[in-house]
Amino acid sequence: MHDDRSLVEARLKRVLDERIRPAVYSSSVPLDVAVWNAPGEPVPVAEGLAAEPSPITVGTKWGAPWGTSWFRVTGTVPDAWAGRTVEAILDLGFDENMPGFQCEGLVYRPDGTPVKGLNPRNQWVRIGAPAEGGEQVRLHIEAASNPVILDYHPFLPTALGDKETAGTEPQYLLTRMDLAVFEETVWQLVMDLEVLGELMQELPADSARRWEILRAVDRALDAVDLQDVPGTAAAARACLEQALATPAQPSAHRISAVGHAHIDSAWLWPLRETVRKVARTTSNMTALLEDEPDFVFAMSQAQQWAWVKEHRPEVWAKVKKAVADGRFVPAGGMWVESDTNMPGSEAMARQFVHGKRFFLDEFGIENDEAWLPDTFGFAAGLPQIIKAAGSKWLLTQKISWSQTNKFPHHSFHWEGIDGTRIFTHFPPVDTYNCSMKGSEIAHAARNFKDKGVARHSLAPTGWGDGGGGTTREMVAKAARMRDLEGAATVVWETPEEFFTKAEAEYANPPVWVGELYLELHRATLTSQARTKQGNRRSEHLLREAELWAATAAVRTGFPYPYEQLDRIWKTVLLHQFHDILPGSSIAWVHREAERTYAAVADELNAVVDAAQRALAGDGTAELVFNSAPHARHGIAAGGAGRPTGGGTAHLQPREGGGYVLDNGLLRVEIDERGLVVSAYDIGAERETVAPGGAANLLQLHPDFPNMWDAWDVDEFYRNTVTDLVEADLVEPAGPDGTAGPGAAAVRIVRSFGASEVRQVLSLVPGAKRLDIETEVDWHETEKFLKLAFPLDVHAERYASETQFGHFHRATHTNTSWEAAKFEACNHRFVHIGEPDWGVALVNDSTYGHDVTRTVRTADSGTTTTFRASLLRAPRFPDPETDQGVHRFRHALAPGATIGDAVREGYRVNLPERRLTGADAAVAPLVSVDDDAVVVTAVKLADDGSGDVVVRFHESRGGRVRATLTAGFPLSGAVATDLLERPEAEGRTVERAGDAVSFALRPFELVTLRLTRA
Repeated sequence: MHDDRSLVEARLKRVLDERIRPAVYSSSVPLDVAVWNAPGEPVPVAEGLAAEPSPITVGTKWGAPWGTSWFRVTGTVPDAWAGRTVEAILDLGFDENMPGFQCEGLVYRPDGTPVKGLNPRNQWVRIGAPAEGGEQVRLHIEAASNPVILDYHPFLPTALGDKETAGTEPQYLLTRMDLAVFEETVWQLVMDLEVLGELMQELPADSARRWEILRAVDRALDAVDLQDVPGTAAAARACLEQALATPAQPSAHRISAVGHAHIDSAWLWPLRETVRKVARTTSNMTALLEDEPDFVFAMSQAQQWAWVKEHRPEVWAKVKKAVADGRFVPAGGMWVESDTNMPGSEAMARQFVHGKRFFLDEFGIENDEAWLPDTFGFAAGLPQIIKAAGSKWLLTQKISWSQTNKFPHHSFHWEGIDGTRIFTHFPPVDTYNCSMKGSEIAHAARNFKDKGVARHSLAPTGWGDGGGGTTREMVAKAARMRDLEGAATVVWETPEEFFTKAEAEYANPPVWVGELYLELHRATLTSQARTKQGNRRSEHLLREAELWAATAAVRTGFPYPYEQLDRIWKTVLLHQFHDILPGSSIAWVHREAERTYAAVADELNAVVDAAQRALAGDGTAELVFNSAPHARHGIAAGGAGRPTGGGTAHLQPREGGGYVLDNGLLRVEIDERGLVVSAYDIGAERETVAPGGAANLLQLHPDFPNMWDAWDVDEFYRNTVTDLVEADLVEPAGPDGTAGPGAAAVRIVRSFGASEVRQVLSLVPGAKRLDIETEVDWHETEKFLKLAFPLDVHAERYASETQFGHFHRATHTNTSWEAAKFEACNHRFVHIGEPDWGVALVNDSTYGHDVTRTVRTADSGTTTTFRASLLRAPRFPDPETDQGVHRFRHALAPGATIGDAVREGYRVNLPERRLTGADAAVAPLVSVDDDAVVVTAVKLADDGSGDVVVRFHESRGGRVRATLTAGFPLSGAVATDLLERPEAEGRTVERAGDAVSFALRPFELVTLRLTRA
């Protein structure tokens, strides 16, 4: 026995790598191979199977980027192999990389039955166990030659991310196409040695258990005849039996392994390829479930299930059977694993509506958990949405990626803005691609922060991101660690089984209040501006389409477009996936998204136009439709009529250059540089712009993060800044209608680098706000463009809109937690205020921002500077990110309350619509008597009953009692969950005739279902 442990470990590694693993397959014979290359996009399975292939030999290059090749492999099992286990080894040219980031395949039998997927960690197909000898083998492989985009160091710009620029050079070398004898005992020996060897490395150097394993491994290696591994494998295994049979300590950490494959719905591949990735992975998992009776697999994202149902019915049949057996588990209850920072209130709700309803309709399964392992941080409004959907748990993993602060809990109550608490688990294994390595299991046990209170954690187990799922090797390792001294105990369980046990351990869980901020990937709030604008516009168009279609259906019998709206919602929800909306996907994904959003806008505008025309009737009177949740210009929220008001704003030259805009409420001075040097609230006698400061200041930073170009902005970007103060043109805006009737406006043009900015700053009559329209023709590289507003406001915190309310963040950096939030998310507004006066900055399409405060030396006053993030120019994974023309709308609202900020945010996102019709107003379908209550949706019930569904919330952070009045005869009203089912807790609503009264807590969300008389 060697005293030097490192010698045994080195010996184990070499013998495993060079002798035992290669001996898993002993005898082999080549298969005959032929290939047919699909001429364009992937073809239906039947077409691929029927195509006539041409011969190809191992060692030949194949596969243009993003191409599809159908391989046919044929052969005969040698008679001498009768009684042996035989597998086909099908290596398309895999490297040792993680599955999902290179070529992949799906194996079919000649009749079209799917067998399993192929990837670097799963290259085998079982032919016979045992084989009879003489069997004819014929398999077809639908092989995708997806190019390798991700090579972690360095991140280099690549043209491979779009089929139009990727070229046609073959990517892969066909490596092995054989029939081989699978040596089961050798494979089991590999598993024994891997588990014990990995465990040994994690144990303390002086522990008796480590020495026991060391001696057992040494004896096993002595028992192996390196010239006859299959003949001596059983003897080697016998040397390890005692070491593997020693039970775990009763106090051992307990891991619930959940088979999983976190498949990004698009990322370094387009949406169409994800359809096939899901088919490959689900085929693998249904096959593994048949072989492994203890194994359980969970798959989230209802969209991916729907893709299998639609595009791969032969795979869907196997999935349905496995679900019925209770071992293939729908998880998460969301349409996709979406970003949760940027989706609007209704969109976040609909992620759960459409996800949960799919699983209920298809399988009768209700999800109690939200499953978001890879999402880039979590908005503070999410707990209430999860609860309103009828769920109660949340799983995430990504917070472990935070760079500055270590999150203090692994299981805890997460409290949202309204006080709702959700039991949340954050697996200590620190990966959602657990492969059952000893290092991963040991890390989970050591890392678990709730020791002494609880012992359970979850490990999502399987290759993910690009798919692949759990392997037979992972299952074998888990079996050995079910009860093994020195290791945590591992048991396959469903998410529900884990959460039930974990929650029962905590009589009084720790509480985390507010957002779960990821201290990484902050630039995803800005990258790919067109994708973000498409999402924001689609959300508001859906609001309009539902509102006016429902109103027209009740008023005129207009046919409510149930199926069309359902389809469009699912399209928009899909594009909120956490690599699409955040802007971190390849060029192909974002170019396709831009086209999709344009088509969505065309469809929804047509729905809105048809519904409004049905409501307007015939005539020549001009009607203005107000889709916002607040009255404006004398037109009720959700109604139409003739606008009231009028007046003019004035523009005059400013002493020293520039212009002054004045509408009696606000006086704005724009200097000769096109910068706002004063925004004076006349009624409050209060200046907005900090002394010596200039607002509407465009600032340009270098932007080259240490890693993850499209994802990250590192704090050091602030070290260098260029203020864009030189103007090519500052002049009164011409009569082009840009600024609106009666407005006073100034046009500004600036050029810098290879780019140009054109702005119109306007003051409209009767409104205390400055509208800012910005058009940027952007041609910079690795730069970050901000729009700055230094404010004469002393504030230690500020408010950002989030789902169904707003959330406060600090303006200071007292702690590392606050300092880490140097880039944060807002929806339609940010509000910065003192107790009696504040300022709002609203937008129509931006999300990222920063807020800082400084003390002025001249007067010791405090300047609080808000900066909206406009554009970036990372080169990976899309080397042309954001190049071209972009348009943004912002408004600065001095003297604004939170209520004003809410109202102005909706105004800039929901412009009034004008058309001609009868000279009569259109009454709202529903109205609320308190502006603190914001209606986010008015629609007909999804079940086709004709009931009207209204969703609303308290928007200012206070308590309110209000009355909702239906604009139609009302026979009943009931509070429901997001899926329009009566609330389990049975909230009582007070109805008197056609009115319903209710009391709301701060930010409380309510859905009412109104039945027409």
